Amino acid sequence: MAQDIKLVVVDIDGTISGDANQVNESVKQAIASAKAKGVKVAIATGRMYRSAVRFHELIGSDLPLISYQGALIKDPRTEEIVGHWPVDIEQALSLLDDLGDFATNDQLSVHIYVNDQLYVRKMTAATAIYAERSKVEVNVVGDLREFLTSKNTEMPPTKILALSDTAELVTEMLRVFKGRYTPQQLYLTKSVATFFEATNPIANKGTAVKHLAENILGFNRSQVLAIGDNFNDLEMIEYAGIGVVMGNGAEGLKPLGDWVAPSVEEDGVAIAIEKFVL
Repeated sequence: MAQDIKLVVVDIDGTISGDANQVNESVKQAIASAKAKGVKVAIATGRMYRSAVRFHELIGSDLPLISYQGALIKDPRTEEIVGHWPVDIEQALSLLDDLGDFATNDQLSVHIYVNDQLYVRKMTAATAIYAERSKVEVNVVGDLREFLTSKNTEMPPTKILALSDTAELVTEMLRVFKGRYTPQQLYLTKSVATFFEATNPIANKGTAVKHLAENILGFNRSQVLAIGDNFNDLEMIEYAGIGVVMGNGAEGLKPLGDWVAPSVEEDGVAIAIEKFVL
């Protein structure tokens, strides 16, 4: 079943990493076997760059790391920024206003990311859990609009994330904001059921993987295998010659892939690599 795959791109959460927030040995071994065949392996994640580097090292990738849904591509070996597409500051301020309408009763925690640092208005239980899993520090700065427009801020945010314990609230926000903002203004998605994410419209995993495959490595899309589990993986799964959805992935995503792998806890990535690469 092995095909002429030259690049494997994997998501982190729900794909190579499950509840334990680690990469299982069989997944590492499958990736090592693919690399031994001359196949390149890269990560494309919604995570912060600083939170994703550990996984980049765990799988032994020697390519630039795609983080923030593709909004920041950076090479950990050289620290060179390959590409950075932040959210337009006016769109960011508008979205922060709109998110305020949903932030009643502390049901919503809003995160903004500037210079690969996480900033919040106040510390919430959801933010604390996120920070622990991501292994990042949280900067509490009060009013996020004021913070973004202060002279101290060097650049607009790379990403805006709103998280809630209520998946229905996140689904409703996505519906409302997709009606309010055009695809030319903001790229809006869910990375997990409770995470609403907004980036620059240029920034999604499909655009980033295309750039990595074609412009940096000189491959074509038929030589790419992409594996993910949620709607923020849709564009890269559609772009790749073979797009694989994890068994634990979003039900609505599964019909859009070429194959459904076993779940992350069953080392589905290892099985997909065995099937399509080895």
